[in-house]
Amino acid sequence: MPRTSVFVIAAATAAACALAACGPVKLGSAAITGGQRLTVTTLSGQVTDLEHAIQAGHGSIQLQFPQSQAPQAVLGWLLRFRIRDELAARNHVVVTAGESYQALTNLQKQTGRTGPAFDELLVANGIAPDMKPELGRYLAIQNDMFIRLNGGTLPRTQPRVQVLSAQFNHRECMAAKSLNIQVNPQYGQLDYATYSVIPAPSTLSAPTTPSPSPSPKPQLTPAC
Repeated sequence: MPRTSVFVIAAATAAACALAACGPVKLGSAAITGGQRLTVTTLSGQVTDLEHAIQAGHGSIQLQFPQSQAPQAVLGWLLRFRIRDELAARNHVVVTAGESYQALTNLQKQTGRTGPAFDELLVANGIAPDMKPELGRYLAIQNDMFIRLNGGTLPRTQPRVQVLSAQFNHRECMAAKSLNIQVNPQYGQLDYATYSVIPAPSTLSAPTTPSPSPSPKPQLTPAC
């Protein structure tokens, strides 16, 4: 199975323009992709949906991000979905609702989670319940691309997966780059290594203290 299933998303490469080079984001936009606004209203609605799901878990959901960064987590997924849609358009990939559903079913098998447990796993990774259909499409597009790149079948050996992953990641990088993505500084900036929205660096000086395990430096320029 391709390595960019939901919970190994950090392995994907990324692309977009650097925030400083993109110009101001239009008023009321959380981000702009391909000249189209992703509105603050849309983002807020999905964040509210996610937060309601977190509350419904009564503390049983182990979030993979600080809850205060829920808007960044959700925005990252909304941008990934738009990038994957652009990849599909550029490569003439069309997936059906059935393929999207099957992709979600396959993910449930991989994670060993079904029903409410699967939904909680998605919520823990910043995917609001309303976003499940988009996640299925996101995965189905990837599956279709790997089949095409492999001549009609899914790759069955790890070396072959690695070769096709490099090809897939490059095509997705070019798709993302073409969208000229701009993130509203209110939410942060895009880390092109993971397509994650990360906080913008603070302009305030702080004492420098050694870190035992420094975080990887974010990739703020396109990889392609």
